[in-house]
Amino acid sequence: MSDAPYPRIGRRSGNSNPRRPLDPGAEAARSAERRVAMPGGPRAPRLGLLLLLPLLLPSPSAPGHRAAAGPRERAGRPGSPGAWPGVQRLREQLRAAAALSRRYWALVSCQVWPEHCEEDSEEDAGTPGWSFPQWSLEMLSTWFCSFQDCCEGGRDCRITNDFPGLELDLSVLLHGQHLARELVLKAVRGYLQMPRPHKALVLSFHGWSGTGKNFVAQMLAENLYRDGLRSDCVKMFIAMFHFPHSQFVDLYKEQLLSQIQEMQQRCHQSLFILDEAEKLHPELLELLGPHLERQAPEGHKAEAPRSIFLFLSNLGGNAINEVVLNLLKAGRSREEITMEHVESHLQAEITESEDSGFGHSHLVKELVDFFVPFLPLEFRHVRLCARDAFLSQELPYTEEALDEIAKMMTYVPKEEQLFSSQGCKAIAQRISYMLP
Repeated sequence: MSDAPYPRIGRRSGNSNPRRPLDPGAEAARSAERRVAMPGGPRAPRLGLLLLLPLLLPSPSAPGHRAAAGPRERAGRPGSPGAWPGVQRLREQLRAAAALSRRYWALVSCQVWPEHCEEDSEEDAGTPGWSFPQWSLEMLSTWFCSFQDCCEGGRDCRITNDFPGLELDLSVLLHGQHLARELVLKAVRGYLQMPRPHKALVLSFHGWSGTGKNFVAQMLAENLYRDGLRSDCVKMFIAMFHFPHSQFVDLYKEQLLSQIQEMQQRCHQSLFILDEAEKLHPELLELLGPHLERQAPEGHKAEAPRSIFLFLSNLGGNAINEVVLNLLKAGRSREEITMEHVESHLQAEITESEDSGFGHSHLVKELVDFFVPFLPLEFRHVRLCARDAFLSQELPYTEEALDEIAKMMTYVPKEEQLFSSQGCKAIAQRISYMLP
């Protein structure tokens, strides 16, 4: 780009009302003021002219420039079927900015051409003869929507609530967890379709490591939100990572409260995932209480905000495994296990645990809607996890390779060798070990 300065805006030649010449001292003072106000010399500001240039272009709505509205213009008019409320609001804001720019231009022109100031002010009282043209509004709207959400019907683009996709993922990718599959899908879908929920939905996932607790949390994020775990409406906390030191619990409380409040203000549907929940400080658990039981004021016509809290914990895994082992020994099939078989044993281990304050908190006793058991995984489930890992990496596999990977895992109890002690965790690393 050329470094030559733009032409300066000066007085018109042939001015019919010349001003009286100033004395040399005043002229010198005025020149000094101009030098201070314009660093680097008296060059006209390029950016200012560039910003004013679109305002000088003729608008289809200006007198003498009216034309038949095209399809794009008709789509942008308020009330037309193709108009997006978000884009329409943007255009209204741009028009307001244009009006403000015209007032600014009027002030500038009064300083440069004072003899026309009064006349222009009278003309400005009527319909302006120039403004942002329609095509400029379209271009600015398209540019704005390239990085900002502009959704039809005024909905939040960040939220998808893809229940068919969630059901498919739970059915195809989650192995050996028929109880969690049915309970999570029913609870989440029912809550999000409820017209006015009176509290947050609280689900507590329990089971051994590698059984799918984090996997299901990720599925929920991916199917309920466009950007999954990266969404502005999803926040994950890991107890020993985010809140490792008990002496800083007061600081953690402030941070946790601030992030929850900001999330709930930013999103009318938010998802909070708290991993290693049994290791959370009791004061942090109590802090969460008001945000789990809060309800919208009576008579409030706006849509009630929704929050889903997921607590992930290994606590209760031993009780779940014992119930499953006894039922399998009694000749029951795994698919015959119901919540009635597991729930009471699970809750008993949670509330009686002396190693964690999780089960003794008001949150767990009063505010958890569903305790979701994740059953221990068997050899056949580990093979399916290995197959999925091969497919996700687009690698060929054989049945022998799946067997070999599944045999690498440690199985318990020592006599029966039924359950993988690590579930499906570290399957991908074992596949990498087998590759040439």
